[in-house]
Amino acid sequence: MIETPAFMDTQRPEAVPDLVIAHGITPFHMANRPVRGRLVRLGKLADIMLMRHDIPDCGRELAGQTLSLVAGLSAGLKFKGSFSLQVKGDGPVSMLVADCTDAGELRFYLRSNDTPDSASAKTLLGDGYFAFTIDQGAHTERHQGIVALEGETLSDMAMHYFTTSEQHQCWIRLYCEKTDEGWQAGALLLEKIAEEGGIATSQERDEDTWETACILGNTLTSAELFDPALSPTTLIERLFGTQDVLIDRPRAVSLGCRCNRARLASVLSTFPEDDLDHMADEGQITMNCEFCNVGFRFDRAEIAR
Repeated sequence: MIETPAFMDTQRPEAVPDLVIAHGITPFHMANRPVRGRLVRLGKLADIMLMRHDIPDCGRELAGQTLSLVAGLSAGLKFKGSFSLQVKGDGPVSMLVADCTDAGELRFYLRSNDTPDSASAKTLLGDGYFAFTIDQGAHTERHQGIVALEGETLSDMAMHYFTTSEQHQCWIRLYCEKTDEGWQAGALLLEKIAEEGGIATSQERDEDTWETACILGNTLTSAELFDPALSPTTLIERLFGTQDVLIDRPRAVSLGCRCNRARLASVLSTFPEDDLDHMADEGQITMNCEFCNVGFRFDRAEIAR
């Protein structure tokens, strides 16, 4: 029996405990009203993912909000694929990338330099662009929208994107903070459904319903969102119970980095021999995945073959 060499091993090291947050995303809608929403609570997963990266706390806060945002938006995918956000600016955080698959698998990468201890999203990101990408797989064309960074918070930037690029009314609040139990992150997202989406009511009533939903959503506090004694259903009914709210089936979230040895090995195979020798330390080459911060070790002699 021929043993598969480590160089071609497609498996990856265990990045985190096998943790799945079963009720990470709770979709809901309002009966006979043109409003739907999603409540996101990442639970212990937020602390596990954020603490794997050596970044300042304000960077973790921004990353936690980003993870919550892409998790909530991915719940709208009707196909196998992923929803990703990429932010690039000239501030201390020069690059921020996060994505979530239709199965709720999350990952992120943040590149920072001289990051202050405390700062707004606008201060951290500076001027640049904000891009969402929907990827349905290798044989389909990606859908991407790009807008300039506008707003003081990540919530403001996301709402500006949907208003400008998609002409779609969305109300978004993102939460992330360090608690006694570790980092917590979550979100509340509301969308106004157009008439062609199946809800046909008068325009005046639509606007009143939408404004009411946004006002009620704005009463949500981080203390309520992160309170383990409040279930997602209880929290949603507390917020929107007067609007005939209906709870849909919850969706799970988990860490979902897609790195593996074979993919990184194919990257190494493109380097000249001299470069590989330079990268080797005592006969070993180590490559780190920027998303999950897992190190993969390759034997230099094995790569040469």
